[in-house]
This record gives sequence, structure tokens and C-alpha cells, in this order.
Amino acid sequence: MIRSILTGAALTLLATVASAETIQVKMLGASPNEAMRFEPAFVQAQPGDTIEFIETSHGHNVATIRGMLPAGAIAVKSPIGESYAMTVTEEGLYGVTSSARYTVGMVALIQVGDAVNLEDAVAAPQKGLARAAMADLLTQVPHSGS
Repeated sequence: MIRSILTGAALTLLATVASAETIQVKMLGASPNEAMRFEPAFVQAQPGDTIEFIETSHGHNVATIRGMLPAGAIAVKSPIGESYAMTVTEEGLYGVTSSARYTVGMVALIQVGDAVNLEDAVAAPQKGLARAAMADLLTQVPHSGS
């Protein structure tokens, strides 16, 4: 009996890992003619997916925004000038920025499964141009029942 329970749990885990996706997000904008931004800036993912942030121009990193992480998620801050892969494990909204570009509005929003922390994400204080950019991204979050 225990053996079949453990086998079922192992198969469920393997199915979850096998179905995990990698979603690419470019970090853009190091020239005067190109806005600093994540592309896409709004991502929908599932637990176990990996978000691969690709450094296309020097000077960006990935850092989570305080107050914009689901319970149990670990805050990250990658080195500047490098691509970074982040595996999302908890359902909810993850706010991310490029540390040196935050106040100029370089932010992104990752929705993993249901937006269980929507109220906290909406209430998280934002600075500079990030305030309007994040408010716009939050309008893209599908509401329950839609």
C-alpha cells in the first residue's frame, strides 16, 4: 500500500517536472533610442516553470520587488549584466525589476497560477515611473471567474 502511494507521488512529481516550461523574457534598452523594459512585461506561468531573463544589453539584472511575492517565494537579486533563470514554485504574483532601472519604470509582473496575493501586490508601494508601469501591468491580471 505504501509502495503504491509513493509510486503515485513520484509519478505526479515527474509529470509536473516534465510539463514545466521555460518562458523567455528579454531585458532591453541600453541605447538612447530604446526604452529600458522587460519584453514581455507580463507573463503567465505555472508552478515549476522557469522564467529565463535574457540580457540583451549590458547593465540589467533581475530583482524581486518588496511586497510583491507570494507566501513561500524566495526573493532574488541577480548579478548586473548577466542573464538569469528563475524557477517559480509558489502560486501568485511576482513583481520584478532591474535594480538600477526601477525608478525609470523597468518592471515586470509574473502571474503563477492564481493571483492569490493580488491585494498585497496592489498595495505594495512603488517609486518613480515604476508606479504607473506596475499599475498598468496589474490591470492585465485575470480576475477569478473571467
